[in-house]
Amino acid sequence: MPTHDPLPERDLIALLGPLLAAEAAAEASGGAEAGDLEQAVWLRLLERLRRAGPPADPQLWLRRAIRAEARRIRRTARRETALTCEPADTGRHDPERLALVAVHRGALRDAVRRLPGRCPGLLAALLSPRDPTYREIAGELGISQGSIGPERSRCLGCLRRLLATEVAAG
Repeated sequence: MPTHDPLPERDLIALLGPLLAAEAAAEASGGAEAGDLEQAVWLRLLERLRRAGPPADPQLWLRRAIRAEARRIRRTARRETALTCEPADTGRHDPERLALVAVHRGALRDAVRRLPGRCPGLLAALLSPRDPTYREIAGELGISQGSIGPERSRCLGCLRRLLATEVAAG
């Protein structure tokens, strides 16, 4: 039985180039770009050639390598999160910041209590940590569900005017 020599490295790369480009384009999604996939698989192939020689079935090896690399990139993309603040930013737990937030919330609650009519009850319900639905708020306050939006707008306008005069005076 005659044995055939594996393809020389240059011929193997020429043979696999178009297939790799097509496979990478097909697998590119979910954080994986075709160019990144191609580059990663070429690197894997070169490492393989140096370590163990060419694969017995280069096309099958390439398809498996591109899919494995695409899965790795997608997995990594799912684990990564966007950096929304400076890594050393400890603002959420800074005692001074927490004290200022508490003071502002207290001032807001005091201003809401001074609003006219049903505004204090409505805004308190809307700001509730329970996060009630409009239906629940309407039942609680004895008003129609459809009037909550317009009433809320009117109350927020009153609150803005009240806070603006306090800021200007203070």
